[in-house]
Amino acid sequence: MPSADAAAILVARLSALADPTRLRILHLLHDEELAVSDLADVVQLPQSTVSRHLKQLIDQGWLVSRREGTSHQYKMIEAELADGARQLWTVARQQTADQPGVAQDRSRLAAVRAARQAKQRDSRPYFAGVAADWDRLRDELFGTRFTADALLALLDPGLTIVDLGCGTGATLHRLAPHIAKLIGIDNSEAMLAAAAGRLGPLDNVVLLPGDLSALPLADASADVALMILSLSYLPDPAAALKEARRILRPGGRLLVVDVLAHDRDDFRRLTGQTRLGYEPAAVAQQLTAAGFASSPPTPLPPEPAAKGPSLFCLVALAK
Repeated sequence: MPSADAAAILVARLSALADPTRLRILHLLHDEELAVSDLADVVQLPQSTVSRHLKQLIDQGWLVSRREGTSHQYKMIEAELADGARQLWTVARQQTADQPGVAQDRSRLAAVRAARQAKQRDSRPYFAGVAADWDRLRDELFGTRFTADALLALLDPGLTIVDLGCGTGATLHRLAPHIAKLIGIDNSEAMLAAAAGRLGPLDNVVLLPGDLSALPLADASADVALMILSLSYLPDPAAALKEARRILRPGGRLLVVDVLAHDRDDFRRLTGQTRLGYEPAAVAQQLTAAGFASSPPTPLPPEPAAKGPSLFCLVALAK
């Protein structure tokens, strides 16, 4: 029979692994040494919450820490774990490695790592001169959007572009100076009213009420269709993709941007979406069934300040 002390240690270790956030932290620190601020950015929780989890993991022997300047760096050193902890971690890691939260943490970690490397490069003596101030100076003089706006000018102005699930018209507003004919469709009167207020009297934009599974457009009447954060709201995404194919001319393109599969039910409730994101491969299969040839999906790099799950984009060609 195990001693009372051994049983207590086992319960404590199981308790650490029973918390999803601590599991995610252990996955991150198994491969990377990180500060509290980095971990908070990745797991999208306040630093105080992350610190509380780290203290428990430190107290139970899962992690080691070291001081670096004014902060502490944390790391799991698997070889230094007690035998029982190492065995438990091996099982837990194998069983949870493919969880959506863990996978998205890896994506956000890559963005945090890149930002940290950029900061280190900026601190080198070379950048003490004009180069160190150039981005800031350029932003102050010209703003932050001119490059993206200039790239939009590469679009063929003769295209007819339909924004399926246009919402408040943000995308249409960006495209309007460059495209001769834009159509926005949404099934929400409130969203369309907001879009009308944003777009004003632009004569190259038409806003239409409609369901994405029964579009109020003729066959082969558009060159490009956009579904940006629309699929996750639809009760029947396959029907909407078939409708998108119907309105596109042969050779037309469909751009899909949506949320990667995740396990954040709080986010789903906050946004009113009908599902916990998508596996891009499943969307690609639906596109094929709808009459598209799709390119490989591309995960979009998460922005450091973004609080939602990661996104992907996929471009499909109408056959």
